[in-house]
Amino acid sequence: APGCTLYEAIVKPLAGIGIRNASLTILGGAFDVLSYCVAPPDPSGQAVIAYTAPIDAGTAYMVFGNATLGRSLKGEPLVHCHATLRTAAGELRGGHILTEDCVIGPQPISALVTSLEGFNLQQAYDPETNIPLLQPRKEQADD
Repeated sequence: APGCTLYEAIVKPLAGIGIRNASLTILGGAFDVLSYCVAPPDPSGQAVIAYTAPIDAGTAYMVFGNATLGRSLKGEPLVHCHATLRTAAGELRGGHILTEDCVIGPQPISALVTSLEGFNLQQAYDPETNIPLLQPRKEQADD
């Protein structure tokens, strides 16, 4: 929805219909504010990658994106999104989209949603990469 953050636009309507875990294809659209980062190799060698500081793309157009909805380490909704974008200057960029900071522009943005059922996607520490990642977990009776 226009004026919402990308995070709100994904989490709220899906929660409203009982979806807690999903894979999304974002079909593109204009953003009044779009922030992202990239994840080059960790220069310290302590982890596989290290996210950069946020990059402000300003007013931009998301060409195409993929997102995953799961739960954070704290059990709150988490949206992990990667996308290709075009800046107002026409430059193509891409990376990890900071969904809580990105504000959808004047037109709604469409997404194809696949609800993931029978398991939960839970952020958890991954010893191989040394970073927290979304991982499938068996559903509990109270989920």
